[in-house]
Amino acid sequence: MKNIIAITILVLIILTGCKENHPVDLETTGKTKTDVETVKPEKGNLSSVIKLPGQLKPYEQVDIYPKVNGFVKEMLVDRGSIVHEGQLLMTLEAPEIDQQLQSARAKLLQSEEAVNASRDRYYRLIAASKTSGAVSELDMVNARSRYQGDSALQQSERANVSAVQTLKDYLQVKAPFDGVIIERNVHPGTLTGPNFKMDNKPLLVLQNIKRLRLEVFIPEEYASKVDMQHKEISFTTDGLPGQVFKADIARSSNSLYDAYRSEAIEADVLNSGNSFKPGMYVEANLKVKSDIMSFVLPSSCIITSTEAKYVIAVKNGKARFIHIKEGISNQGTTEVFGDFKGDEVILKNPGNELKDGAALNN
Repeated sequence: MKNIIAITILVLIILTGCKENHPVDLETTGKTKTDVETVKPEKGNLSSVIKLPGQLKPYEQVDIYPKVNGFVKEMLVDRGSIVHEGQLLMTLEAPEIDQQLQSARAKLLQSEEAVNASRDRYYRLIAASKTSGAVSELDMVNARSRYQGDSALQQSERANVSAVQTLKDYLQVKAPFDGVIIERNVHPGTLTGPNFKMDNKPLLVLQNIKRLRLEVFIPEEYASKVDMQHKEISFTTDGLPGQVFKADIARSSNSLYDAYRSEAIEADVLNSGNSFKPGMYVEANLKVKSDIMSFVLPSSCIITSTEAKYVIAVKNGKARFIHIKEGISNQGTTEVFGDFKGDEVILKNPGNELKDGAALNN
C-alpha cells in the first residue's frame, strides 16, 4: 500500500514539472489544435433588405362640420355606414336662413319691376326722339342712366338670392368622397355649426379605405440607401398572420423629420376586399444598397463588446484591434468602415478572450 502511494506522488511531481507558460494560441480550441481561418477585406457594396415598422392609414380622411349654424334635424348615417360622394349625411334647420331667403327674393322681385319700368320709359323716349324736338337730350341721358342703374340693382339682388340659397343648401351636409363613417358625435336637436365641436370632436369622421397609405419612417443611416429603383415593398401584419403582401413606393417626403431623424415614405395599398384596417401596424421589408464603396468581411469577424465593435487583424504575430462601424449585412457578410488599407489579415472566427497586442502562435 505504501508503494502505491509513493508511486502516485512521484507521478504528480513529474506532471507538475512538465507544465510551461505559453502565449495565447489561436490554433487551439479546447485541447485540440486546429487551423486558424483568416480573410482579407474586399472592396465592394452590398444590397440587402431592412425590416422597419410601418402603419396603414386611410388614403383620405376628413372631419365633417356644417358650414352654417343650425339645429340637427335628421341624421341619415351612423358609425359604419358606407357612403358615396354627394350622398346626404344629415340635415339641419335654421329658420333665420329661410327668412333671409324670402327677403332676398322679395327684393329681387322689386328690382325686376323697377328695371322693367325704366326699360319701357327709355325705349319710349328713343321712339319719341325720332320726332325732332320732342325729347331733350338731357331726358334721354337720364332715362338711360336710370335703366342701367336698375339693371345693375337687379343683378345685385339676383346674386344675393343665390348667396342665401347657397347658405340654405349648406343645411344639407353631404359626403365629399366615397368612404365609411367611422365616428359619429352628434344627434338630432343638437345646435351645431362650423365652430362647434362635440366634446372637442367633429360631428362625423369619414375615411376612404378602398385604398390605404402604408407609412414607413426610414432612419437617417438608411435614408440615402433605400433602393428607389426597386419600388416594391413587402410587408406582413399580425392581423393577417402567415401572409405576405406587396405594394410600390408612391411618394417620399425627401426630408428628415426632426422628431424622429427619419424620412417618411408612403406606398399605396389596394384594399378592395377590406382585408386591411386603418391603424394596423405592419413590418415592412425594404431593399437598400450601399451608395459608397466599402470593405466587406464575413459577419463572423466582428466582435461586439460593451464598449465598441471591432475586428482582429494579425500583424507581426500579434493581435491588433481595428474599431469599426457596421453597414449593411447580407447573407453572412457585412460592410465595415474603419482604418483599413485592404491588405490586412483578419481573423475569421476570433474569440472574445483575446486582448489587443496579444501574441499569436502559428
